[in-house]
Amino acid sequence: MWLNEKQLIDSRIVAYRESLLSSCPNHIVIDNLFDKDRLDDVIKVLQQPHDWQTQKHTYSALYVDNLQWENTTTEQRFVQRDVWQRAAASSNNDSTNIAQAFLSFLRGDEFMSLLSRIFNVTITDMNVAAPLINTNYFRLGAADFVELHADDSPGREICMLVYLNKEWHNNAGGELTFIGKNNQPISIAPLYNRCILFDPSSKGSEHWVEKLNAEYTDEYRYNVTSWYWSE
Repeated sequence: MWLNEKQLIDSRIVAYRESLLSSCPNHIVIDNLFDKDRLDDVIKVLQQPHDWQTQKHTYSALYVDNLQWENTTTEQRFVQRDVWQRAAASSNNDSTNIAQAFLSFLRGDEFMSLLSRIFNVTITDMNVAAPLINTNYFRLGAADFVELHADDSPGREICMLVYLNKEWHNNAGGELTFIGKNNQPISIAPLYNRCILFDPSSKGSEHWVEKLNAEYTDEYRYNVTSWYWSE
């Protein structure tokens, strides 16, 4: 079982829904949603130095190569981070099965049914051309960044992040920060087994990630990011 059943009782689902609708942007933070022991096994896989590749996005183009990146101004660069290479990991080491299994669970019927209950909308991959690329592990180092952007696109109902950072330092940085409303940003620390769900089309949902503190150059900020669509 991947989910912590204590977080799934009916009263909790009602509370999640109420919190979602009353916040700006529409978002909820759920701590300890997943089974801690299983996540411990996942992070052991992710902490291996292999199977990561740098990913770069600009505001005008996604997945740019190094030449495109160098020909882009600093102001036009909005993502530099590492993405987990699931195909390479699967072929190299059987122990990565637990990490693969978690990604599969997050795109499975059980979890998407939970999201549907919380957001009161039917979440499905029926019309998603390549669902697997919409759920993966990412890591940020001190030189990396995710600048201000929006995750809204037609039919996209939910964005989700799950943090996998054990013993995260209070001043290490890496907070997810929403624009919010009335010039009052909302920052959320990337604590272990913390799940953030938000509606990317809701007001104030534009966001960025605070830079990591250079004091922790030997540490990474790990998370799962997942995007979900309705019918």
